[in-house]
Amino acid sequence: MPKHVENLRGNPVALPIRLDKWLWAARFFKTRQLAIDAINAGRLDINNERAKPARTIKIGDVLLLRKPPYAFHLVVKSLVEKRGSALIARGLYEETTQSIAAREQLVREQRDLPPPLFKGRPTKQDRRAIQKFERYAGDGESHARTVRDDE
Repeated sequence: MPKHVENLRGNPVALPIRLDKWLWAARFFKTRQLAIDAINAGRLDINNERAKPARTIKIGDVLLLRKPPYAFHLVVKSLVEKRGSALIARGLYEETTQSIAAREQLVREQRDLPPPLFKGRPTKQDRRAIQKFERYAGDGESHARTVRDDE
């Protein structure tokens, strides 16, 4: 099946393509399967409607892509099926100015947060201390050793 048809003037006109292929080609996801998983999780809307991976998109469609903690409001400008360079991918869509401003504001807010208390995976000693704390602090009782009258 041809991927494009010609209009009356002889110029090629792209047929609509699958949403998951376009997201992969636009470099929002490293693999098509990751794009499919995000769509099935409800992280993508097309023209304010929930999308499915096989849904076709057209030039001019408005996408809302949520990749926590960021949200991208995009307008489709071009359609391709093959993944190209980052410069080509950037030309496939236009991000709204409100989306860019909101994302930059979120980056500024995250920069102002204090650094995380823990860096990486806890050590064996840390894990045992956490488990001991959870075991004794979880039930609300005092676990201090009490002296019996008969001792």
